[in-house]
Amino acid sequence: MKRSNAMLLLLLAAFFWGMAFIAQKSAMDHMGPLTFIGPRYLLGGILVLPFALKEYRRVNIKLSKSDLWILTALCFSFFLGSWLQQWGLITTSITNGGFITGTYVFFVPLIQLFIFRTNPHPVTWACAPLAVLGLYLLSGANVNPFGVGDYLVLSSAFFWGMQVALLGYLAAKTGLPLFISTVCFLSAGLIAMAGAFTMETVTLEALQFGWVEIVYAGIFSTAIGFSLQAVGQQHVPPANAGIIVSSESLFAAAGGAIIFGERLSPIGYWGIAILFIAIVAVESIPAFLKTREHKTA
Repeated sequence: MKRSNAMLLLLLAAFFWGMAFIAQKSAMDHMGPLTFIGPRYLLGGILVLPFALKEYRRVNIKLSKSDLWILTALCFSFFLGSWLQQWGLITTSITNGGFITGTYVFFVPLIQLFIFRTNPHPVTWACAPLAVLGLYLLSGANVNPFGVGDYLVLSSAFFWGMQVALLGYLAAKTGLPLFISTVCFLSAGLIAMAGAFTMETVTLEALQFGWVEIVYAGIFSTAIGFSLQAVGQQHVPPANAGIIVSSESLFAAAGGAIIFGERLSPIGYWGIAILFIAIVAVESIPAFLKTREHKTA
């Protein structure tokens, strides 16, 4: 797959995630975070499972012991990122939640450097803070003082950074993006359901009120969005991918404008421009420099 096509898959994944942000917040009016993410991920995992098994048979590769350890860490990072974010959305605003979640673009290159001993392209170190600045301006440069929910979402950003870094490594190494994603979905769903029945009050009434949000998040954000991310990350370095998918905050703002008639402040449009520059720069500048090196060689 061409890298440009992989980038488009990541942008499409960010679109589905951004549109799901409002559903995630709305669901917290009816149920606890574990009660929401459990059915969401089980639904997503069941939908992708046939394609994952077909992929596994086609690739016919045996995962090594180190691969299984990384897959285990990936599953727990995926679950913890989801749970902490969903928990935080009970008390934090969509504006704060969207901006704080996007700070995982800082964590991805650091994780890539210290865990995998791989130094991202120097351009990444400039584009990551540039993307965070764009997200901040997109939020209206008016993030309210931090509360408990904001710190929970900030904690989730670290685990989302782990998810991006580990998924990028494992999907590229094994060629099993759908299989890996499905294992994450089903593992997170089962852990969440066990936690929901232990720590929360699960009622049929709550599920009836929030079934639309669960179905949307299960189909579009999980089965489609995270699967597109896994496929795209086979061909895009994790640090670059983190910056690209951070555009989910942009799509969340667009969804708010279309569905609720919300309008960006003038400074928000500067945020869009800066985020767009960061996304384009992190992909185009390394490619341009590599092409120029070949010409001068």
